[in-house]
Formats: sequence, C-alpha cells, structure tokens
Amino acid sequence: MTEERCCVSGGGVIWITGLSGSGKSTLAGEVVRRLREQGKVAVLLDGDELRDALGRSDLGSVNHGRDARLELALRYGRLCRLVASQGVLVVIATISLFHEVHAWNREHLPEYFEVYLDVPLAELRRRDPKGIYSRFDAGELDNVAGLDLPVDEPENPDWVAQFMPGRSVAELADELFNHL
Repeated sequence: MTEERCCVSGGGVIWITGLSGSGKSTLAGEVVRRLREQGKVAVLLDGDELRDALGRSDLGSVNHGRDARLELALRYGRLCRLVASQGVLVVIATISLFHEVHAWNREHLPEYFEVYLDVPLAELRRRDPKGIYSRFDAGELDNVAGLDLPVDEPENPDWVAQFMPGRSVAELADELFNHL
C-alpha cells in the first residue's frame, strides 16, 4: 500500500465485496493483520457482525431483502466514512452488491479502494461455510444474494480477484497489496 494512495489524509477504506462464501472475511482479516504489522492503524468491519450491530433485527428474515440490505450497506458506508475520518484505515468485508452503494462509496469515502471477489456459484456452493446455499436448496431460506435476490456486480472495481483453484489467502493478499 503506497503512502500516496492510502495515507494522505491518514485514513481510507478498502471495501471487499463478493457473494457469501467468496472469502471476503478471510481476505479482510489477512489485510488488516498485514496493515497492523506495517504499523498502520486499521480496523476490520465484517458484514455479519455489522448486520448484528446495525441491522433491524425486528424485521426478522425481511432483514435480508433488497431494501433492507441496501439500507444496511449505506449505513456501513456512513460508518466507514466516520471511522476513516479519524485517520483509521477501514477494511470492510460485506456483500453489499448494489450499484447505489458503489456509487455512494466512490463519492463519499476517503481513499476508497473497491475489491470484488469473483467466485463462480458452483465453487460457492461447494464451500458453503454457513450452509446458506444448501438451506436455500432445501427451501429453508430465501433472499439469498446471487440466487433469488439479484445483485449488481461492481461496474468499476479497483481490483477484481478472479477465482483460481488452490490460491491461498496469502497469495490473494499479496496480489491485492500489489494493486493498492
């Protein structure tokens, strides 16, 4: 990560997006670990934890519909802006695949860098760490991003990581740091 790119104002936002099971949280954790090793002040915001903290739990499963997801993603963006304005590098791992969110982020977030983890649905179904895809197939879930809930792939991400079998999180992080 170059001084010119991320630290002119002291803070910035690395927004890591992709579908469930794409490796967002794993990559974000590795990025934050490396940033801290470099002596940078960095915070990790994970979509699952953010949904728990900022979501509207009174909506139950409706909380996963498009409107609620969009509202939450915009809240995440505002939180990122607040934290980054304090001189902190924010690394956020969230699905938030809506053009409105990407546009808002580009306009309002300092030193914004958008990462898209592009993983084929067959691989996501194979991984399925939270059982989301199998529960969807069994009729137990709806509003699953990328299945019955349409999503918008980023139009102009700063970096796209195409799925490659066998690539480790360390290799992925190396590639990301080469683009930052």
